[in-house]
Amino acid sequence: MSPQVISPRMTELEEEALSSHTSPHGLKTLPILILNVHERCNCRCTMCDIWKRQSNGELHLQELARHRESIVKLGVRQVVLTGGEPLLHSDLAAICSFLKDCGVRITLLSTGLLFKKRAELVSSSVDEIIVSIDGPEETHDRIRRVRDGFQLIREGILAVRKLQPALPIHGRSTVQKANFALLRQTVQAAHSLGLDSISFLASDVTSQAFNRELIWPGERQNEIALSSHEVTALEDEIELLIQEYGEDISSKYIAEPPEKLRRIARHFRSYLGQVPAQAPRCNAPWVSAVVEVDGSVRPCFFHPKIGDLKTLALEAAVNSEEAEAFRSKLNISEDPICKRCVCSLHYKNSGNGA
Repeated sequence: MSPQVISPRMTELEEEALSSHTSPHGLKTLPILILNVHERCNCRCTMCDIWKRQSNGELHLQELARHRESIVKLGVRQVVLTGGEPLLHSDLAAICSFLKDCGVRITLLSTGLLFKKRAELVSSSVDEIIVSIDGPEETHDRIRRVRDGFQLIREGILAVRKLQPALPIHGRSTVQKANFALLRQTVQAAHSLGLDSISFLASDVTSQAFNRELIWPGERQNEIALSSHEVTALEDEIELLIQEYGEDISSKYIAEPPEKLRRIARHFRSYLGQVPAQAPRCNAPWVSAVVEVDGSVRPCFFHPKIGDLKTLALEAAVNSEEAEAFRSKLNISEDPICKRCVCSLHYKNSGNGA
């Protein structure tokens, strides 16, 4: 049964924050909302520090429900559940039920380790799954530092498919030192799991995202980033991937076209200072927002906080003075954070002029 929640009226503070809503840098729509619903993770990935968190904080339904009016008014179309691991949430079914009542499509980002245990919840509550796959079985388990993790994902996908055969399940692989030479084997692994597609992105080593209190020191970065020789090998692997899996690319089973695959290698070359850093095509700050467990609102995973849902409704937070000032000054092609970014989101028909 859907949760019954009464959304309070906007406070004077929230109404004041929206007083400039018609300004050129205000957001009338927000197609994509990313919710960090749980702080902890059940993997111990080599390229991420989220698993080091000691707290078990989570986004509670009552905290989210006060933003129902904003979610509807902003025309949120897709909510992405992330973390940490969303399936560790104590009442994810209620969160999903609330979001469904708001008319949104739900995408679950997951390690996949709990698919089997929570197959009924997954199959009935979300519209799409993206599961992390970091190589063939042994490589994946070594990177994730979870014994038999790949097998758990395999069993979990089978359990979910048994209940909901048509549910789209996609893979996402983070390219780094431990798997850069195994892209083709990663595609084979995705096929073996019955995934509907696989995408690749470079590992981030230079930001404070993923629970890094400080930017990693050089030695730690070099455990994940590639050397010049390794980048050359990655470039060769990418060209072989394009040559051998051309049909998968044209059919979008491999999500990235050739130029985006090549950009992964370029990212590592720019990290080494061999080519200029180049920002991806992106309009994320104008079409999406990231909400942390503590209510902080970011324009994306990598830029600083621009609002707070503890004091403002979502609509007011993304149109706060701080948020509008950020968007008014942001030049993605020149911004140092954007130039080092490993992601890209370019959403069309946003209604915000982006």
